[in-house]
Amino acid sequence: MLLADFTAIDALWICLSVFLVAVGLTLAFLLVRLAGSARRLTRLLRGLEASLPPVVDKVGGTIDRVNLQLDKLDLVTTSAVDAAVAADTAVRAVSLAITRPVQKLSGLAKGIAHGASALLESRDLRVAMAAGRDAAARREREIGEELSRANRSVAVARPPLYEPGPEFDTGEVPGEEPGPRTA
Repeated sequence: MLLADFTAIDALWICLSVFLVAVGLTLAFLLVRLAGSARRLTRLLRGLEASLPPVVDKVGGTIDRVNLQLDKLDLVTTSAVDAAVAADTAVRAVSLAITRPVQKLSGLAKGIAHGASALLESRDLRVAMAAGRDAAARREREIGEELSRANRSVAVARPPLYEPGPEFDTGEVPGEEPGPRTA
């Protein structure tokens, strides 16, 4: 009799009930697992909150020390550039102080040599003196031209000692008066 009242709709209700119980048990299992994962994630975040600020402080201190050392290095390189400029100035001053006496001595030697040669050849003191003066003047001009050519080639070949990089760019246009900026 119990089986006689059993219809297809009753079988569907039983299947649906079993299915819903299985879904409920599966969801309960998944929610328990998810709660465990959330608990572990919470512990991880608390640990990061506790350990991250000291690391950030240490990194900040390290960056401050690196910046201090970079400032010192900048001072050293600036001093080295200043020393190079001073040495260049000193060499130029010594070169200028020596150039004229060397020109005169070289001209004198060349004049004496040509004068003596002309005296031996012509046996006339005036002709020998004129030849000596001409040779001395010519030699002094030659040395002056050689030195000026050498100075020009050094000035062309010498790179600038220091050029600021883009981090020092002020954004101002050369030849333009600096003034308030408008956005």
